[in-house]
Amino acid sequence: MVNLEWYRTFKEVYENGTLTKAAVALYSSQPGVSVHLNALEAYVGKKLFERTSRKMIPTEDGKFLYEYIINAITKLEVAEQHFKKTTQEKNPSLNVGMCSEMFQLIIEPEIPKLNFDLVARFGAHTDLIKDLNNGILDLVITPKKKSEKKSLVEYVPFSKEQIILVAGNKTDTTQLKKQIQNEKWSSLEKELQENIWYSASNEMEHFRRFWYENFNKKPSFKPNYILPNLASIIRCLSNGKGLAVIPDFLCEKEILNNEIQLIWKGKLPTENTLYFASRTDLKHKEELESIQRIFRSKMKKS
Repeated sequence: MVNLEWYRTFKEVYENGTLTKAAVALYSSQPGVSVHLNALEAYVGKKLFERTSRKMIPTEDGKFLYEYIINAITKLEVAEQHFKKTTQEKNPSLNVGMCSEMFQLIIEPEIPKLNFDLVARFGAHTDLIKDLNNGILDLVITPKKKSEKKSLVEYVPFSKEQIILVAGNKTDTTQLKKQIQNEKWSSLEKELQENIWYSASNEMEHFRRFWYENFNKKPSFKPNYILPNLASIIRCLSNGKGLAVIPDFLCEKEILNNEIQLIWKGKLPTENTLYFASRTDLKHKEELESIQRIFRSKMKKS
């Protein structure tokens, strides 16, 4: 019989699009993922992906196999999570999904005080909500509310984040601030385009949305540096020149310490409502409320 881990690896490569992302999701190595995928292709005797430099593109055979196995694999993953929960009644475990920066800023300092187990998972909001619907996660912190009929997931707003324009502490912002003060928006747009820009691969939407809401058009350029996450951007700006748009709560400390500069909050606030997305059938409600209290105490109220 075929190794079930091969199917699980195939599923993650299919859904994540790259071997690297699949390895992260599986807590494995990229070579290990490649071995499983090659073994499965050899077993079925068909090519399941077209391999490009940037992405794994499923073939028609790959698409057919995915549709054939996805329900079974999902049921096994849910069964695995529920089995773990029933065997850990003496020490409850909460599975939480959020962005890595939010975890480092809000939850990480509080971990030694928790009286229950915590499993943190990072990824795109759509993927985390999917895991929540499948019972793999218990709670997701998300700026996106997804309405679905007959869903066991409820969304509770608890805070807001504002997307702001910041600059490195060595950036000459004289002209930028002058144009903002005089409301010379066309000149400001041109000046901004001539600067060095940073963005994060998982948060490009912030950049595009801020630009569209302030200049009523999509940006006609791409950032110079696209880094793994927003925390990397903040560290780079603290030591050099450049611009970025970042949620305000992630860089409040650096602004107060003059490590980076707050340049502009936009003509109108570019805001996201943050939600607690959780399952209505969750057993460990006390542990869930404990995590929610931590977030409410450290972030602005909605």
